[in-house]
Amino acid sequence: CGLTLLGIGALYEKTNKQEYFDYIKESMDYFINDDGTINTYNPTVYNIDHINNGKDCFWLYNKTGEEKYIKAVELLKSQLRTHPRTKSGAYFHKLIYPNQIWLDGLFMGEPFCAQYAKECGHPEEFDDIVNQFVIAERSTYEPRCGLYAHACDESREVFWADKNTGRSLNVWGRSCGWFCMAMVDVLDFIPDDHPGRKTLIDMLNKVLSNVVKYQDESGVWYQVLDNRRSDNYKESTCSCMFAYAMNKGIKYNYIDEATYKPYLEKAVDGIFNEFIRVDGDYAYLKNCCAVAGLGPADNPRRDGSLDYYFSEPVIENDCKGVGPFLFLAAEYIY
Repeated sequence: CGLTLLGIGALYEKTNKQEYFDYIKESMDYFINDDGTINTYNPTVYNIDHINNGKDCFWLYNKTGEEKYIKAVELLKSQLRTHPRTKSGAYFHKLIYPNQIWLDGLFMGEPFCAQYAKECGHPEEFDDIVNQFVIAERSTYEPRCGLYAHACDESREVFWADKNTGRSLNVWGRSCGWFCMAMVDVLDFIPDDHPGRKTLIDMLNKVLSNVVKYQDESGVWYQVLDNRRSDNYKESTCSCMFAYAMNKGIKYNYIDEATYKPYLEKAVDGIFNEFIRVDGDYAYLKNCCAVAGLGPADNPRRDGSLDYYFSEPVIENDCKGVGPFLFLAAEYIY
């Protein structure tokens, strides 16, 4: 939900419609108390997904100056100071997933960390932020296709992990989408003179150069990127994420416009042709994978197989698709 609020915030920046701002503030104020505590939040669960809403706290603090939002930012940051890490130094995705690096977690944690480092005066943290990407890229890279596995278990012990590499079995579209969005969003805050900036830009070019190879003729991408089994399907959340990342990459000259603009234009057309359903005054984003994960140990169904990825529910207007769609709309149309 926090991701969708950020997408609405992107529209507010372009339109100044008060209803957008009010919706974001009312949604966050339901959880954030005057002392900065957050209803329902428990830092010791050590779930990096919970960090994502810190971006909304920054957004509201910068708009209103209300201290409760920056206090909430500090509370979320306190989780990361003790958040468990793998031996290589990457954050556990969650405490219930020990020794596991998931690409999803880069988007959930690192843009927040980069904004904190810049706006709260902790430039020494940029090295660690870049290192999180370096470790994840190295750990999940799948040489058979040039893309990235959903996750890696450094211990090689969990049931879904390859016993030699630790990687999960398949290349899930949305995990690669999280990876791409994380890079372009972190680059908003990495200083020009920091060596990690070039590292991330080079990494973004490597990822996108392979992502576009798997773009369907329709302009969109599939649930599992490098597979065309009959029950695979065109999936909207990853398609919106890739288009958003390409659009932002072109806008800020991270990637070559002449090379990628044709892929971007094809993607935007494909998103509208394949995924947007209009019914009266309402629009719907179709073909959203509702959820996909790996394990934990007591959930063997989530084994990273093709059968698993094609079995999860497919719904409309999932926040993990609507948020990136709104980001794309705000940046591409305006």
